[in-house]
Amino acid sequence: MNDKQAVVRGETESQTLLPRVDVFEDDNGIQLFADLPGVPKERLMVNVEGDSLVLEGEIMPLMSEQLEAVYAEVQLSRFRRAFTLSSELDTSQIDAQLRDGVLDLRIPKHAHAQPRKIVVRSE
Repeated sequence: MNDKQAVVRGETESQTLLPRVDVFEDDNGIQLFADLPGVPKERLMVNVEGDSLVLEGEIMPLMSEQLEAVYAEVQLSRFRRAFTLSSELDTSQIDAQLRDGVLDLRIPKHAHAQPRKIVVRSE
């Protein structure tokens, strides 16, 4: 096999993106940040399935239909990440924003799961 054939085969192999994710927790809930460069909002799906949070999407290479690729390393990439959620989290109140290639997702805890300060009275 010559080098040209190796390059062509490498360009046609399917690529899967595994976005990097950071999850932080405070008394009020969790905040998730996912690096999704090149993923437009229209190609991003955020779903809750049972006790799982599922992030799915795809990156589409930006290329005009009038152009033909001579050499291309960026391909259509799909991803799916799933996270198991605690029952303390209120998935009906999820807030998600995609800015500059970063998904910022906030899931608050149910009111009964949040810490409460108890006022102590004196007699």
